[in-house]
Amino acid sequence: MGLLAGCGSKTEKKASETTDLKPIKVAASATPHSEILEKAKEILAKKGWDLQVTVFNDYVQPNEVVESGAFDANYFQHVPYMNSYNEEKGTHLVDAGDIHYEPFGIYPGTKKSLKDLAKGDVIAVPNDTTNEARALLLLQDNGVITLKDGAGLEATVNDIKDNPYGIKIEELEAAQVSRVVKEVAFVVLNGNYALEAGFSVKKDAIAYEKSDSEAAKTYVNIIAVKKGNENSEGIKALVDVLKSDEVKKFINDKYDGAVIPFQ
Repeated sequence: MGLLAGCGSKTEKKASETTDLKPIKVAASATPHSEILEKAKEILAKKGWDLQVTVFNDYVQPNEVVESGAFDANYFQHVPYMNSYNEEKGTHLVDAGDIHYEPFGIYPGTKKSLKDLAKGDVIAVPNDTTNEARALLLLQDNGVITLKDGAGLEATVNDIKDNPYGIKIEELEAAQVSRVVKEVAFVVLNGNYALEAGFSVKKDAIAYEKSDSEAAKTYVNIIAVKKGNENSEGIKALVDVLKSDEVKKFINDKYDGAVIPFQ
């Protein structure tokens, strides 16, 4: 999820071809979630499960169908979004498994190394609350700035305590950040916008969020289920396969660092 990731056609459900397979119905965003699930489907079939994936292009219906019991799980969101949805809608969704995260990266603009930063240089970051905080934390992790104690995942430019390079932070709508890459020293992008801009996290990012970072732990994309179903046989089988070495390899090979398995 960038905040969230993916869009796609409303329905894309496949019926079981083998009647003795037990169904697991999952609602998902198209990219990368449904793609990862299609890989898991192959493995689950060998274990006696028919993974039925339906793609949604919004972030409300996948939660509604899980809450109603029409689907067993969904795969499109992170815990902060789920918790906010539960609070607003009175639903009872819980995290059944942490699967992947989509890392923020620092990408070169007019400069190629953070060591070359000079007073007055501009770094462009997203201006929405969640993504700006992640960008600032990543800059802090790489010695560009220091934030006030406790700023955490609500940090804004007003929380910058030390700015040893004298750089300017330019706040832009998330989709616009990559478009100024030739005008600023560096840009900080989340995974899906980096992909859209033609960047490879592994090849092009100067630095990116690691799996043990505060942001990665917080914004890991999850398998969400209705409370009480997190330990059901089918959900446990699904999560085990999604966290398997085979699926991790698929993620790493296909997404080139834009999607990273959560350890």
